[in-house]
Order: sequence, then structure tokens, then C-alpha cells
Amino acid sequence: MSNLHSQSPQVSVIIPAHNAEETIGVCLKALMNQTVPSNSYEVIVVDDGSIDSTCVEVEKFKDARILLQKNAGPSAARNLGLGRAQGDIVLFTDDDCEPTEDWIEHMLSPFQNIEIMGVKGAYLTKQRGLMPRFVQLEFEDKYQRMAQEKYIDFIDTYSAGYRKSILLSNNGFDTTFPVASVEDQELSFRLAQQGFKMVFERGAKVYHLHHPRNLGEYWQKKFNIGYWKVVVHSRHPKKIFRDSHTPQILKIQIILIGISILMLIFGYFWRPFWWFAILAFLGFAFSTFPFVYRAFRKDPIVAILSPFFLFVRALALGTGFTAGLLFNLRK
Repeated sequence: MSNLHSQSPQVSVIIPAHNAEETIGVCLKALMNQTVPSNSYEVIVVDDGSIDSTCVEVEKFKDARILLQKNAGPSAARNLGLGRAQGDIVLFTDDDCEPTEDWIEHMLSPFQNIEIMGVKGAYLTKQRGLMPRFVQLEFEDKYQRMAQEKYIDFIDTYSAGYRKSILLSNNGFDTTFPVASVEDQELSFRLAQQGFKMVFERGAKVYHLHHPRNLGEYWQKKFNIGYWKVVVHSRHPKKIFRDSHTPQILKIQIILIGISILMLIFGYFWRPFWWFAILAFLGFAFSTFPFVYRAFRKDPIVAILSPFFLFVRALALGTGFTAGLLFNLRK
């Protein structure tokens, strides 16, 4: 990228970073070796109040711009980068992602259609643990669904692109989300509500270096998503019923697990309720068969464990959503 500043770049890649000394170098090295001309894009890292050597690692890459802010969360960091971006197209990835060499090329392809305002890419993983492999199958299951949609309403910022003018005119990311959660979903829902056209580009891939490594990390991730979903759905209530990313069966599974737990509790007062708990749990087990079947063709071992992982997913999301509801009712 030695000619980066010889002309105004057409594209700006923005990476919010917080205590990312172990991964930011991998991310930047991948971005410095893209298939598009080196002077057609710039790379901006926004350090979100890191207390490690993230800045030192970024400074090793002379063609990466670094911006500093006090710790305010990824939404504020992305907005700061957005305000300084020179490109007409802004791409986002995360500090623990490694874009493939043709990532920018694939992200830009849909923007050749002037009607397209946003693009979503896909995750890959090199992790070989059981939990990361299951998480990857989860994503691929959702990608298969999204690939059938002409337009989408759900863009995650690990591989995201927008026309800068659209983001600026809509005040960018909502900074009331203090941590990485569902702030990217809220933005894409907001834009979709106004009729802006967004698409899924499966070829725009990034390796995620940190899929949840164990059940505890997975639970925490899903609990946080469920918790912050309350805020998103309070602003976009129609998305409770459908969006282009969330499988409808997942919502049914959350309800079935909730019913089974309530019936188990009520059963201590009147035992026939336990039969309803058993029926609800059997309904949940039956609902996992399609995912298990699809997963078995790719990873038989993970497929066998999938019903348990799907149970944890539904329970964590449901518990997080309930906690979010209770917290917001207290306000």
C-alpha cells in the first residue's frame, strides 16, 4: 500500500480495536495484501482506549492510520473512523478477524449496482475445537438462508460495507450500546426500515480468530445478545417476528425451553404440569433434527452434540432476553 496517499482512496476500511495486541497484526497484515489496487483503499484503526500494546502493533504498519479515543465502545469507535474516512464506501471488520485476500474485492462488487447501500459478508474459522466448529455451522446455516434472500435487513460488522453518505445521514452507529452486542443489527434494521437495499455477499469472507472456545464463552455471548435484543426490538418491534438472519425455528426453540422450565417449576405445586414440561422438551428435541441433519453432512461429531448446544443456545438467549426485559421494566 505504498501509494496509499497519492490519491484519494475510494474505500475506507475501519477497524475498532480494544486491547487487541494479539490479533490486530494478523488483521492488518491481511488487509495490506488485498487483490484490489493498493492506492484504492485506506485502513483506519480506531483504538478504543486500549491499555495494552495495540497502538504499538498498529504502528508497525506504516500505511495504517490510527485514531485514538477514550474507551467508549465499538459504536463510538466506528463513528470516529467514519467521520475521518476519505472513501465513498466504508468497510468494517473487527480486530480479531483476518480478511481473505479478495475480501475487499468481493465486498465492493455489489456496490456496482447504485441501488445497493449495504453489504454483508461471511465468517470462516481455523479453530478446530468442538465449540468453534459448532458456531461455524450455526453461521453457515444462517448464510444458507440469507443467500436465498434478494435483499437483507441484517448486517454484522465483522464483514460489513455501506455507502458513507447513508451512514452519515443516519448518524452512524448508536452509541447507547456501550459494548459489542447488537449495535450493528440495530443500524441495519434502521436502514432497512427506510427502504435502503442491502445484500449478502457470501464471497466476502473473514476468518474469525476467536469463535467462542468453550461452553462458558458461548453462553456469555448468547446471553449478551439476548439481553441487548430487548433494546433493539423496543425500537424495531416488527423484527421480533422476522428478520433475514434469525431462523424462525430458533424463536420456537426459545419458547419451548421457556415453557418446559415454567412447567417444571409449576409441577412442584401440581404434578401434571410435568407432563407439559416433557411434551415441550420433546418438541424442542424434534425441532433440532433439521439442523442436525444438515450438520451431519459437514461434521458428524459436532452434529451428534448439536441438540445439546442448541439447548444451551435457546436457554442463554431466552435468559438474556428475560434479564433485559426485567432491567428495562425497572427503568
